Amino acid sequence: MTAGATWSGTHVFTARALVEAATISDVQRVVAAGGSVRALGTRHSFHDLADTDGTLVTVTGIPADPVLDEAGREVTVGAGTRYGVLARWLEDRGWALHNLGSLPHISIGGATATGTHGSGHGNGGLATAVRALEYVDASGELRTVRLGDPDFPALAVGLGAFGIVVRVTLAIEPSYRMRQDVVTGLTWDAFLADPDAVTGVAYSVSVFTTWVDEVVGDVWVKSRMDAVGVPAGTRARDETAALVGSTDNLTAQGGVEGAWCDRLPHFRLDSTPSNGDEIQTEYFVARSDAAAALAAVRALGPDIHPHLLVTELRTVAADELWLSGAFGRDTLAIHFTWANHPEPVLALLPRIEAVLAPFGARPHWGKWHTMDADAVAAVIPKLADARSVFERLDPDARFANAHLRRLGLR
Repeated sequence: MTAGATWSGTHVFTARALVEAATISDVQRVVAAGGSVRALGTRHSFHDLADTDGTLVTVTGIPADPVLDEAGREVTVGAGTRYGVLARWLEDRGWALHNLGSLPHISIGGATATGTHGSGHGNGGLATAVRALEYVDASGELRTVRLGDPDFPALAVGLGAFGIVVRVTLAIEPSYRMRQDVVTGLTWDAFLADPDAVTGVAYSVSVFTTWVDEVVGDVWVKSRMDAVGVPAGTRARDETAALVGSTDNLTAQGGVEGAWCDRLPHFRLDSTPSNGDEIQTEYFVARSDAAAALAAVRALGPDIHPHLLVTELRTVAADELWLSGAFGRDTLAIHFTWANHPEPVLALLPRIEAVLAPFGARPHWGKWHTMDADAVAAVIPKLADARSVFERLDPDARFANAHLRRLGLR
């Protein structure tokens, strides 16, 4: 059975075999059989991070089997479960997660393992909600690592480098109501004068731009109902805002009240997410450097624009997870959704990385970049510590692959 390609077709898997696990025992059998193994979730990555020269094992077919612990404010669920599925299950029971990514289609295990984040000055990335991971280790045994264990900071954003995660325990909170407003009219001068005033105006804020106009672009403001705000100097759009070409697949705009799970994502679970025929890149800089970093990228705007569908700017609260893009610093995430122009994009990435280098820009692990092992080590303070944990837990490199080796992570 061939493994196919990533969601957007930017990488075709080269693994010799694909096993579609239906149970945790299936995963254990694959690992116990020997050879190189990597986990495959909903394929929302853009290169060979999840690939292997051995066997890929999918975890999306393992039942979600959510277990709610109301007293402990936790839920435990299958790692291959899509965020949107768990979110609706929690909402139906009066509970919520602190944040969601823009796509509810992504798997919990894959999103947390690669540092996917959502938005909001006070909101940590999705992995900051992780309280425990159950994983199949290199011997095929089922292990658990919990928040507070010495290895947890290395494994919460673990890139599949230490085992196959099969169940995840997440922190939950009481359900909350939200609204989503899309405003326009924000100028670059006003934005760069005080980026925090824009990105911190509500619970979750996304700024969309194509870099070349005097007006930045649309600002998507997701407010809890008890703290509604919009950036100064903006106005509501007269019509529904499209995102990479469509409005049919988007969550409700216009200030209509709804459940958290129907407002935090940009896209609806029951529709095709984003453009599909695309390439994605993302870099993380300190939020305190936002104005200077954005000005540096904007100078490349005329060259970026012909190959760009849209850029999204979001913020992430600092955390203590070693391989998180927000480790140790409140963060601005600069995301590029590119048209499917591989050669021009590959030519642009080193130029973008060069102008962001003074700000210690970190790459998103699941998206395109051209940073090598030395460049990555220079901006990830705990990389060597994380690699040591991976090597100890997987001494025969069962879960290593070419991508992790290129970046010095194995």
